Amino acid sequence: MLLRVIVLALSVQGEEPFCKLWGNPDIPLLSKTGDFILGGIFTLHNNIKESKPTLNLNYKEYQFAETMIFAIEQINNRTDILPNVSLGYKIYDTCDTVPLSSIHAIIGHSASSPTIGIATLVGQFNIPISHFATCACLSNRKEFPTFFRTIPSDYYQSRALAQLVKHFGWTWVGTIRSDNDYGNSGMATFIKAAEQEGICIEYSEVIYRTNSREKFLKTVEVIKMASSKTIVAFAIFIDMEFLIKELLLQNITGLQWVGSESWVSAKNVATKENYRIYKGAIGFSIANAEIPGLKEFLLSVRPSSTSGNTGLIKLWEDMFDCSFNTSHSKTCTGSENLHLINNLYTDASELRITYNVYKAVYTVAHALHDLLACQDSQGPCMATKKGKPVCCFDCLPCAEGEISNSTDAVYCTKCPLEYRANKEKDQCILKDIEFLSYDEIMGRILIIFALLGALLSSTVTAVFFKFRDTPIVKANNSELSFLLLFSLTLCFLCSLTFIGEPTQWSCMLRQTAFGITFVLCISCVLGKTIVVLMAFRATMPGSNVMKCFGPTQQRLSVLSFTLLQTLTCIIWLVKHPPFPSKNISSNKEVIILECEMGSTVAFYIVLGYIGLLSVMCFVLAFLARKLPDNFNEAKFITFSMLVFCSVWITFIPSYISSPGKYTVAVEVFAILASSFGLLLCIFIPKCYIILLKPDKNSKKHLMGKM
Repeated sequence: MLLRVIVLALSVQGEEPFCKLWGNPDIPLLSKTGDFILGGIFTLHNNIKESKPTLNLNYKEYQFAETMIFAIEQINNRTDILPNVSLGYKIYDTCDTVPLSSIHAIIGHSASSPTIGIATLVGQFNIPISHFATCACLSNRKEFPTFFRTIPSDYYQSRALAQLVKHFGWTWVGTIRSDNDYGNSGMATFIKAAEQEGICIEYSEVIYRTNSREKFLKTVEVIKMASSKTIVAFAIFIDMEFLIKELLLQNITGLQWVGSESWVSAKNVATKENYRIYKGAIGFSIANAEIPGLKEFLLSVRPSSTSGNTGLIKLWEDMFDCSFNTSHSKTCTGSENLHLINNLYTDASELRITYNVYKAVYTVAHALHDLLACQDSQGPCMATKKGKPVCCFDCLPCAEGEISNSTDAVYCTKCPLEYRANKEKDQCILKDIEFLSYDEIMGRILIIFALLGALLSSTVTAVFFKFRDTPIVKANNSELSFLLLFSLTLCFLCSLTFIGEPTQWSCMLRQTAFGITFVLCISCVLGKTIVVLMAFRATMPGSNVMKCFGPTQQRLSVLSFTLLQTLTCIIWLVKHPPFPSKNISSNKEVIILECEMGSTVAFYIVLGYIGLLSVMCFVLAFLARKLPDNFNEAKFITFSMLVFCSVWITFIPSYISSPGKYTVAVEVFAILASSFGLLLCIFIPKCYIILLKPDKNSKKHLMGKM
């Protein structure tokens, strides 16, 4: 049984009105028999309404049609694809409207608006579609389940255009779009993306080739009176042609044009006359490609009277301005030299869209090859039924991260790394992005505790400043106490840098700020501990040990310890700074935004240095904990360092085992917990005596003389 497969060929965007019918629509212009028939729909002629409808052959579309034939002939001559199977073709001309008849099976169209109608009509028959319609609306798998294309949708081009405009700092722009699905959908996505980038739209004009001249003049007037000098045009070239005529007549120049691929890369734009208007225009285009042997094939074709060659006869007559009808003044011989012709048909230097036609043919050929291989027991078939032919199989669900969007598909398609399969496993959807956010409950709780800690540190500072002349504040160097309270405030505040979406600056700030503020904090505690030990030794007869560790030496020790950590962090930031990254391997369902350390060695040096100072401080405080005194600060420092070290020892396994954003939450919790431990253990007992037991805030009580 002959299987008929229709492959949509690729074409320019837009719809062409006022078409003239070339004979019976059921007869293809180019055709060849074969075991499998591939159908092509090309806009082989354009009609534009000016003073009257005119007919023009579309040489580029003829190149697409011949490229399809070229690819089919290549496949027929190969033995590795569809061996012993011949491909045929039936190529039809279209007037760029939705053809509801003329062939019994339609697979689509090259322009977006006709494709929507065709896909809606034939999609219920589960006919595969492959074409060049770029409207993002066609990506809706529920509405168009059998639609496929060989180029990304305009969703990506629209967002890229917004980023391009923002890159050059053009934040005040006007917009123009074609009044069809291509222009309306593409511009809607651009405007949404532009608003997110902080770009303001002064005006948004709509054009279409069939509009009256008055409407085009109105658009020109809007452009002329606008204050913005940058225009983003998401339109097809034919519509832009009518606009540029009016712009040339009124000599409106000096504008910066940013265009969609459909017109900005068209060769017709780069004319000497248009240069006055479009000079400096930028935009995106499809990547160019090479098709070896295509140029020679295009120049080797010859018209003949055989059936299935009508389209080539029309092309020949138009290119050489002759006719195979003897009544014409110049008769075609069929032996004219195509090497002397230079037009869009013979030009093989720009094959961006043409290459997509080539790929579409090969895509269908490979699909047919795999299907026949399965039927011949040469390939795998998602589980075979026992006692049944190998082509009879049960449907099994796709594995995690894979989808199948067609009935009885042989293989599952693996989703890209940043995508996951939906619940039905028939569509790849973008993974959710996960990070510790300000908007979630956990993030808000941590923020509250961070601000509470900073407020409590500031309150204690205020209390100490008010009672700065009392004995309990003067004990163990009040200067170190104030510096310690300042560093604790910074420790609480630095935890805020760990919350929110990671950026280049926040990643560099969070680890270095944490490392420096905690060293400053621990070096102050270490200084206070040494003062306690030195003060006890100073009470011994003949001891002048305090002269070796007076206020100047205390300041220098804190400065030296902190400066060493600061230099380490600076080297870290200069050589291999932390940076934001997307973790897609830890969790297959979400993308985790996190900060990479840049240099793990530098990170461990920073943490190790904090740990070393903490152990030194704990040991010295432990040795001084039982020194005779009614208010022994070493005892409270011992408790605070015990809490500090316990928190960070338990932090390591918790950090390693926590998934996703909870790793950051664990680190923030460790910072807050250790900071609260130092603040409460060292300063709350002092505040208790200052505020509630003022009678004990005396020199006699502190010295043990009741």
